[in-house]
Amino acid sequence: MRIAAALAMTLTVSALHAGLFSSDESASQVKCAYSGTDGHCVEPILKSQNELVITVVGQGVAPSVTASPAQAYALAKRAAVADGYRQIAEKVRGVHVEGQDSIKNMMLVQSSTRTSVEALVKGANVTNTTFKEGLCEVEMEIALSYSRILP
Repeated sequence: MRIAAALAMTLTVSALHAGLFSSDESASQVKCAYSGTDGHCVEPILKSQNELVITVVGQGVAPSVTASPAQAYALAKRAAVADGYRQIAEKVRGVHVEGQDSIKNMMLVQSSTRTSVEALVKGANVTNTTFKEGLCEVEMEIALSYSRILP
């Protein structure tokens, strides 16, 4: 799994590098950095003339025991915003996936998967918030541009 993730990241980074510094006429179009086996574009390249807007919906659940409905709303919203930041980080930086299987007598005994993401997210905005029956959903967006990625 690590090899596949590293290969995908290498392909993406090299394609981004090639795309970001190209000066040809097609540089104003968003191109595909990696195509899946079915030929569909999986990840677009950010060009110097374009802005890429990523939108996510974070969800948070209010605790069952709170002092007031306002506290339940505040805690659920904070959890939803944290979930939104995590989703943005996953889309921008990718997810590190580590898996382990235990096999005994040619049968799967135990399987575990661990995922992690590490990123600094700046400039994300909450565009919409809904709270219904203890579930808070926040719609968040972040605009990525060439000037924000490279110094």
